[in-house]
Amino acid sequence: MPEQSALNSLTQLIDRLAPAFTALSDKIWDLAELKYDEFKSADLLIRTLKQNKFVVEEGIAGMPTAFVGQYGTGKPIIAFLGECDALAGMSQIAGMDRQLEAEPDASGHGCGHNLLGAGSLLAAVSLAKHLEENGLPGTVRYYGCPGEEGGSGKTFMVRAGAFDDVDAALTWHPAPFNGVRSTNNLAVLEYYYRFKGIAAHAANAAHLGRSALDAVELMNVGVNFLCEHMPQDCRVHYAITDAGGRAANVVQAKAEVLYLVRAPEMSQALALAERVDQVARGAAMMTGTEVEIVFDSAATNLLPNLTLENAIHKNLVALGPVPFDEADIDFARKIQATFTQEAIRSSLKLYQIKHDVFSNDTVDGSTPLHTGLRAFEGHSHFRAGSTDVGDVSRVTPTAQCWAPAWAIGTNPHTWQVVAQGKSHGAHKAMVHAAKALASTGLDLATSPSLLATAKGEWKDAMGKDPYVCPIPEHVKPSIKNFL
Repeated sequence: MPEQSALNSLTQLIDRLAPAFTALSDKIWDLAELKYDEFKSADLLIRTLKQNKFVVEEGIAGMPTAFVGQYGTGKPIIAFLGECDALAGMSQIAGMDRQLEAEPDASGHGCGHNLLGAGSLLAAVSLAKHLEENGLPGTVRYYGCPGEEGGSGKTFMVRAGAFDDVDAALTWHPAPFNGVRSTNNLAVLEYYYRFKGIAAHAANAAHLGRSALDAVELMNVGVNFLCEHMPQDCRVHYAITDAGGRAANVVQAKAEVLYLVRAPEMSQALALAERVDQVARGAAMMTGTEVEIVFDSAATNLLPNLTLENAIHKNLVALGPVPFDEADIDFARKIQATFTQEAIRSSLKLYQIKHDVFSNDTVDGSTPLHTGLRAFEGHSHFRAGSTDVGDVSRVTPTAQCWAPAWAIGTNPHTWQVVAQGKSHGAHKAMVHAAKALASTGLDLATSPSLLATAKGEWKDAMGKDPYVCPIPEHVKPSIKNFL
């Protein structure tokens, strides 16, 4: 943890810069661009980097909206990870405590990436300025990472070597709680199954048709039966992305379904995906159709780094609570009123919110915002989600924190997340996360022993589980079905 005077200087700098970055977050919320189509959002982030004298390289790994901004020279090279993609069909009016679309079927920031991208950028810019003003060595990088939602942009960047010389990577995510929660999440693979049949009149010539939609439906039934016979922590889910058309009196000659296969380890995910492939081939045989299996994207399970996570936690302790006021709590209470008690209990369980560091009280959800700091246990928990941050963690020590931008009970990918995305409370949580990340970056720049310990832990873990990029060289980023 930085000396108190250095910590005060850095956090005061962040407070001075914060209004411009909360405004930036709100602009990105307004744009709500989907994976690999984040052109305007990326441009806002790039312009902010350039205004702060970062040298920017665009088009990383062949992705137009992927970029890296760099400031400073020498070691260590500290990376801050940013995202700015939204989710399809998540339109919602900001500040509204009931579901109300701003625009029918439009996209929305249902995972808070407007806050994530701007907050990480605030941390990067602030740390760079602090290092320069105090004559400290080190290089600060901001990674503009596209397509986290189903696109695995970071995985493509890792495959291209964009993180090969990075000493450590830091990031954060909006959540219903404040603190560090070390997680072992799930590796994920995404495949499109495209069935090709024969069209025919569904009434007088059905015998001549071969239904691709039948094949999709049979595949889904088969995989649902498969789910009973897979390891307990695995997940398989799907969406029909092409039902073959709207005419019920035509035998559908084409149909497509997208599958996500998740498992605690990538080797398990690959093995499970092969079983899903077998079900698809069986469905094609049963219907007299053909199936094409198209690999789309993937992300490896996270490799936690307890050394870095403990460093972030210490900085969160030093920072104290997020400075929420009664207006913030009142709005959170209105949002929380849209949840069932089961949802609130589930949120507390999911994020392992038990005891508060500052008061040692049990957190029960009666206060709608997490106004304290969760205890850090010093070990990892299972989490059923997936993220392409996992691939970054396989090439450099990586850690993240969470900040209470949402009311307790909020689940990601819901209208309530979008509704809270421009709130004053969310802004405060974002700035708090930026302070924690920038302070930890300062730790790494001024404490060679901390960085050495983090790297030693990472090397030991990697020796037990070597990394192989899950995306084959011929696969390119896909924007299918998101534009």
